[in-house]
Amino acid sequence: MPSPRIACLLVPDLPLQAELRAHPELRGEALVIVSGPDARAEVVAVSETARVAGIHRGASLAQARSIFPMLRARVASPALERAARDTLLDIALSLSPRAALGPRSAGFFAAEGCVFLDANGVGSLFHSEAGFASALAERAQRQNLPGVVSLASTRTVALLVARSFADRPDTTYVLSPAQERAFLDPLPLDLLDPDDRVAQALTRFGVRTVRDLLCLPRRALAQRLGSEILELIDRARGTATESPLPEPALTRIEEAMDLESPIDCLEPLGFVLRGLISRIAERLSLRGLACGSLEIGLRTEGGGRDVRRVGLSAPTLDGRVLLRLVSLDLERHPPEAPVESVSLQTEGVPIRTDQLDLFAPRGPDPAALDRTLSELEMLCGEGRVGAPEVPDTHHPTAFAQKPFSPPASPTTRRSRPSDLPDPAARFGVSLDPTSIPATPALRAIRPPVCAEVRVDRGLPAFVRSAVSQGDVIVVSGPWRTTGKWWSPEDRFVLDHFDAQISDGCVIRLCFDWTKRLWQVDGIYD
Repeated sequence: MPSPRIACLLVPDLPLQAELRAHPELRGEALVIVSGPDARAEVVAVSETARVAGIHRGASLAQARSIFPMLRARVASPALERAARDTLLDIALSLSPRAALGPRSAGFFAAEGCVFLDANGVGSLFHSEAGFASALAERAQRQNLPGVVSLASTRTVALLVARSFADRPDTTYVLSPAQERAFLDPLPLDLLDPDDRVAQALTRFGVRTVRDLLCLPRRALAQRLGSEILELIDRARGTATESPLPEPALTRIEEAMDLESPIDCLEPLGFVLRGLISRIAERLSLRGLACGSLEIGLRTEGGGRDVRRVGLSAPTLDGRVLLRLVSLDLERHPPEAPVESVSLQTEGVPIRTDQLDLFAPRGPDPAALDRTLSELEMLCGEGRVGAPEVPDTHHPTAFAQKPFSPPASPTTRRSRPSDLPDPAARFGVSLDPTSIPATPALRAIRPPVCAEVRVDRGLPAFVRSAVSQGDVIVVSGPWRTTGKWWSPEDRFVLDHFDAQISDGCVIRLCFDWTKRLWQVDGIYD
């Protein structure tokens, strides 16, 4: 049985990359990420420019500014870091069905973020494991999360390999099972992130590398240092028990940002939303999903919370359409106070595809149809675009709507009227189309037009309305329609009359018994 293969994507300074992902204009500047806003805050991540200037992690912000006065500092944002970690999982799932985020570390490795993914059989898709590692690194770079990619037999070994190249970003390294022992032996034990007590004891014993640790007897170490050392030895050997990588089923994606200062105008808020929507669309495309609806969360000054939902008539990945929908919603209902933070959430839905026909030309792209439906709903309003549906009621003006969904398979070609056989020809009879009386078509008027009607012996005798006016020459009816008698608010009792008026119009009159109102709700053409 072949040895399992696990890939690891490691971002050593995730707080810094999360900030640069949200603010790409800061890339290339001397930037540090600090734990708080005061001068005594600790530096948790350093850009390459600041590192060259002599600034290192663990220093205070005041010390860093004394070294480089033009230094730019940003407070670590949990929202940006959480979105960056979730993006790592999206990147992994774009290449493998099984993936899992690495647990958060403490101490020296607190700033790192990593994801593990199943790399079994990737050679058939990417020609080699090195090609798979390069594709993973390229997708991470495209999402502004550059890191180290490694392949090994277990998660622990893959993480150790990635940590050994943490000072060289954009590195890819494939470690075969036969080379693992020789590669791990000279690595320092600090890469295993041991417990402080165990690390101090091993330092007193003069144990500094993986080789030194494996040369000592397990039983003697366990008697002196406890059972924790046994787990550390298994990790150093690459034989630690690991659960299989899961298949994540969650499709909910969230992007958030804490603003440096409150925003009280819609125009600058639109720039923030543009970046959030762009990042959501990129993450959805990685998963092969589309945006079904957007949930907007605004935290305002004074502890206020504004949550709203923007629905879409069809899933889409067009950021321009999503931004216009969100902007229109904010223009209709502006926030009541300046905004301090913004969050966007969406539930990804599969992108609709179309099965091609072998004997028919290709139809329009389903994605183009979804984009058109979203733009129509943006112009007409939410809930006003869809397909008509017959409701379960007898009310003559009832109308229902459902989401528009074209048939999955192309419909068969319908026969033209000229192609259909003439049933009268079988009996030798010839019909003249002009001899068949034409049936008048009723054109409904929505909303109905109010009318003044004079009644004579229970039937309309004179009508005055915006549609027709004059004496009633011929009248038919009434035809009564009732329903929902159990509801005082929704019950209806309607009497309809077909009337020919002296001005030449043939109309349909309606008398609403619940409102005691006459209306013209149709005209015959």
